[in-house]
Amino acid sequence: MSHPNRLHALLSHFSADANPTLRGIRRGVEKESLRVTTSGELAQDEHPSGLGSALTHPHITTDYSEALLEFITEPFTSVSALLGQLDDIHRYTYSVLKDNLLWPTSMPCALKGEEGIPVAQYGRSNSGKMKTVYRWGLAYRYGKIMQTIAGVHYNFSLPEAFWRELQSQEGDTQCLQDFKTERYFDLIRNFRRYSWLLIYLFGAAPAVCRSFVRGRKHKLQPFHGDEHTLYAPYATSLRMGDLGYQSDAQQRMIVCYNDLSTYLTTLCGAITQPHADYQAIGLTDADGRYQQLNTSLLQIENEFYSSVRPKRTTRRGETALQALRLRGVEYVEVRCVDLNPYEPLGISAEQIHFLDAFLLYCLLAPSPQTHNQEYRNIQDNQARIVYRGREPGLTLRRGEGEVGMAEWAQALLVDMRACAGLLDQADGDGHFRRAVDAQESKLADPDLTPSARVLEEMRREKLTFFRHGMSIAERHREQFLKRPLEPETQARFVQMAAQSLEDQKAVEAADTGSFEEYLAAYYTQYEDCGCAESTR
Repeated sequence: MSHPNRLHALLSHFSADANPTLRGIRRGVEKESLRVTTSGELAQDEHPSGLGSALTHPHITTDYSEALLEFITEPFTSVSALLGQLDDIHRYTYSVLKDNLLWPTSMPCALKGEEGIPVAQYGRSNSGKMKTVYRWGLAYRYGKIMQTIAGVHYNFSLPEAFWRELQSQEGDTQCLQDFKTERYFDLIRNFRRYSWLLIYLFGAAPAVCRSFVRGRKHKLQPFHGDEHTLYAPYATSLRMGDLGYQSDAQQRMIVCYNDLSTYLTTLCGAITQPHADYQAIGLTDADGRYQQLNTSLLQIENEFYSSVRPKRTTRRGETALQALRLRGVEYVEVRCVDLNPYEPLGISAEQIHFLDAFLLYCLLAPSPQTHNQEYRNIQDNQARIVYRGREPGLTLRRGEGEVGMAEWAQALLVDMRACAGLLDQADGDGHFRRAVDAQESKLADPDLTPSARVLEEMRREKLTFFRHGMSIAERHREQFLKRPLEPETQARFVQMAAQSLEDQKAVEAADTGSFEEYLAAYYTQYEDCGCAESTR
C-alpha cells in the first residue's frame, strides 16, 4: 500500500475496525543529568556507592563521566507509571547525593576545562574496562567537553497485535519480525525527515556558558552584554548543532536507513576499517595503556551520533548490531530531545503523548527510500532549526525547493492530530490530541517554546546561563527532598544498590580471559554483521 492516500486509508481502517490493537505501546526513558556541587561546579568525586554499581544497576548508571548520571526506566505501557518510576529514581538519588544537585539543562554547567571532567569508571572486569576505554577514546577523538552534554532518550515500540493487523491490512506475507524491522526503518526515515519539528518544539538549549566553547570556533554572541553567556537569538537546541555531538570525520559518512542490511553494512564498515586520524592517536600509549578500543572511524556503534536508532535488547557481551542482525528491530530510540528545565524529571507527560503521535505518524505515512539529495536536506534543515528555528519567515529545504517552516509544521500537525485521535480512541482519554494542540500554539507564538522561555527568563531576571540553571537546579532539589520515598520503596532501592555492587563483583570474578581476548571476541561480531545477512 504505497499510494499517496495510504496514510488516510490506514487511519480510517484503524479507527473503524482495529483501534484496540494500539493498546499496549511500550515506552521507556533514559535521562541524563550532570551531578554538580552546591556551588555549581562539576562533581569530581567517584560515583556514589549509595547509588550502587554503574556497571550493573538496572536503573542508575553513568554515561560519559563519573559526574554524568543516567537514569533508566523499565518499559511501561502506562505513561503515568513510567513517570512514576522515573520520579522514584530521582527521589532515591537525592536521598543519597546530600550536597550535590542535578543540573537541569542539556548544555552543561560552568566547566574548568578537560582536566575537570572525570571519565566514568566501571571496575576491573573486561566489560567494565571496555566501557572506560571507550570513553577515553571519545576524549582523544573529540575532547571531553563535548561529552558533558545531557539529554533524554525515548524508547518506543508498538504492540504485537498492531503489527499483525498492519501486516494483514497491507497484504504482506513475510515473517512478522521481518515486516516489523522493515516498517521500523520506514518510521526511522520519516523521523529523520521531520525531526526538525521536535527540535523546534522541545529545544531548550539556546545558550551556553562561555567555558563550553573556550578555544573552539563558534557562531554565538554575548547575551545582552553578558560575557559569561553566549547564545544565538533564534536558537532552539545548540546541543543538536555543530557544538554538540558532532564529528567532522563522521560528516563524510552516510549511514543508509533504507533497510537493515545497508544499515548494518555501513556501520560495520566504519567499525572495522582503520581511519588515519585515529591511527595517529595510537591504540595504546607508551606504557601500553589503551587509549581507545580501535583505530577505526567508530569504536562501537554507539559512537555514531544519530537522532534516532533502531534497537534490539542485547545479551551480555553482544553488540547492538549483532542483536539487530540476529533478531531484528524491537524498538526505536529517540535521541534528539533536550532536558526540559521546567520539568523536574526532564520530560513531561505531554511531551510523551506528543512523541507517541509523532512516531505513529512517521510509521503510517508514506516513507520513500532516502537518496543523497534528501540526506543533505535533512542535515541542512536541522542546522537551520538549531540556530534559527524561531526566526520569522524561516524556510526549510524540501525536495529541490524551499518551504516555509511554519507552513510545513502546520501541515504535519494536521496529520499528527489524526494519529493522536487513534491513540485517544485506544487508550488516551484525550491526552494525545491535547498534546498536539499544545504544540500548535508554539507555531503561532514562538515565544511559547522552551528555548524562548529560557532566554526571556534570563533577560527579565538578569541572570547568566549558569545562574539560571542553578536557580532551577536548587528548586528541583528542594521539590524532591520534600517528598521522600515511602520507607518500603526506599528500602527496595537501598537493596537494589547493594545487590548491584555484589553483581559487579560476580562479573569480575567470572572473567577468565585477558582484556585483549575479550576485545577480539567482541569485535568478531562486527565481522559477522559486515556481511549483513540475517540468520533469523
